[in-house]
Amino acid sequence: MKKIILALLLFAGPFAQGQKDIYLSDRFDELSDQHRVLAILPFFTHLDLDDAPNRSERRKLEEKEGYAVQEALETYFGRGRRKKKFTVDFQNVAETNALLAKQQITYDNVDRYTIKELSELLRVDGIISGNLDVNVLLSQGIPSEMSFLDFFLGEADYGRIGIKISDGITGKLLWKYEQEISRKSGKDTDELIDKMMKKAARKFPYDKEGRRDQGL
Repeated sequence: MKKIILALLLFAGPFAQGQKDIYLSDRFDELSDQHRVLAILPFFTHLDLDDAPNRSERRKLEEKEGYAVQEALETYFGRGRRKKKFTVDFQNVAETNALLAKQQITYDNVDRYTIKELSELLRVDGIISGNLDVNVLLSQGIPSEMSFLDFFLGEADYGRIGIKISDGITGKLLWKYEQEISRKSGKDTDELIDKMMKKAARKFPYDKEGRRDQGL
């Protein structure tokens, strides 16, 4: 039995933390030199549920999940800002959403606007946005049932999340971070964002400590 468990642990090693990919633009320093404030948009979400509701209900659930990620990112960055960890500030998401609503920009039509248009409207220097593709309602928590095999493999099949930062003036992509979502990624949206951003902290371009460590 011990040999079987050891074999499973060795096999699971490469997959236990899920795949992740970080991109940083070669022009980041040039384009972000004057960045002072970034806005966080609700994430575009695609739900692939086994017990899929009708299209209207699924759309409401996708919107709820998208706003949950937006709020979780604000919480994460808020903690870092209090520690004076970041080189930029982050617009309050309530203000972001209110400014969008005044222009009749909603979750359903925000993708019709360019990064430059949104940055000008929100009066920010850059935009944080992203995509969430999941087969569970992450905001309600990862299912607690766990089989023997799931425990060792982490069951990295809940979906994938991608976070990106774009320059407000040029609309250019500056930074992107993607990661698979597994049972070990976190029990809910807040924990997922907290864990994945902590993993990326040393490569987050607006992180003072990370840039100091990299000699930037």
